[in-house]
Amino acid sequence: MNNPQMMAQIVGGAGFVAAIDQSGGSTPNALNALGLPPDAYADEEEMYALMDNVRNWIMRSSVFSGRKILAAILFERTMDADLKGRPVPQYLWDKGIVPFVKVDKGLADERGGVRLMNANPDLENVLERAASLGVFGTKMRSLISADSVSGIRALVEQQFETANLILERDLVPIVEPEVAIASPVRSECDRILLAELMRALKRQPHGRRVILKLTLPVEENLFAPLVAHPNCARVLALSGGLSQQDACAGLARNRGMIASFSRALLQDLRAQMDHGEFNRVLGEAIDRVYRASTMKVLTSPQDGR
Repeated sequence: MNNPQMMAQIVGGAGFVAAIDQSGGSTPNALNALGLPPDAYADEEEMYALMDNVRNWIMRSSVFSGRKILAAILFERTMDADLKGRPVPQYLWDKGIVPFVKVDKGLADERGGVRLMNANPDLENVLERAASLGVFGTKMRSLISADSVSGIRALVEQQFETANLILERDLVPIVEPEVAIASPVRSECDRILLAELMRALKRQPHGRRVILKLTLPVEENLFAPLVAHPNCARVLALSGGLSQQDACAGLARNRGMIASFSRALLQDLRAQMDHGEFNRVLGEAIDRVYRASTMKVLTSPQDGR
C-alpha cells in the first residue's frame, strides 16, 4: 500500500513505533510479564485470546494515539481482526497510527552464529491480505549471536531478498537483524552488521527504501551511516530484553534512532489493573519512550565518549 501520507509520517514524524506483535514463541513470556502465568489458560487458543484482549485494551486506550506513536507492528491474527466495528489496521490509522504486520514464521536453528528466518510459503497470501486491509508495511526478524562475517552476510542477504519481494507488493518492509543483547561479542557483531547492511543498501535501486530495526549498538551512534542512507527510511531500536529505563537511556544517546519497543514498553502493565491505572501506566511508558526517541542526549569530547 503506497500511501504518501503514511510514508511521510514514518520518515519525518516525531515519535516511535510500538511493537505489539507477540507471536506463538513470545506470547507465554509476554503474558507472564502481564501477570498471566501459564495456569491462566488451558491451551494455545486461550493463550492467544488472552493476548488479544491485552492488545485490544492497549489499542483502545486514549493514550495510544498518533500524537506520540508513529506506527504499530501487529501480529497477523490482530491484523485480521476487527476493533469497534472496523478492521484493526483501519482503526489504528483513524487514530493516526501507521499499521505494520509481522510476517516471519519464526527462526531456524542456529548455524554459523546466526538464526535465519524459517521458510515462509504463505508470505504471498499474507501480503495480499495486508494490502487489502490498508497495512503499510511488514516486519521480519532474524537473530545474530556470533561475529561470523559469512553468517551475518547470509542473514542480511535473506532479509533483503524477502524485503524486495515485499517492496514489489507495494509494502514497506522493516528488516530486523537483531544482535543478541547477551552476546559476548556484541560489539564485533554490530560492526560486521553495519558493513553488511551498508553493502545491502548500496545494492538497492534508488528509491527502494527499507526500514531497519536494530539492537542498540555498544558504540554510541555507530549506526549513523544507516540513518543517513537514502535507501533507509528510518532506523528503529529494539529493546532486546533491556529494561525500559536502560533501553530509553541507550536510545537517547543514539541520534537518529527511534524506539520500536515491545517488552520495555509494556513492562509495568498488569492485566489485573483497572482501566484508569492501566491507562496511567501505559501513558507514562509512552511518554518515556517518546522522549528517548525525540530528545537526544548531546555528548562532547569532555564526556569521554
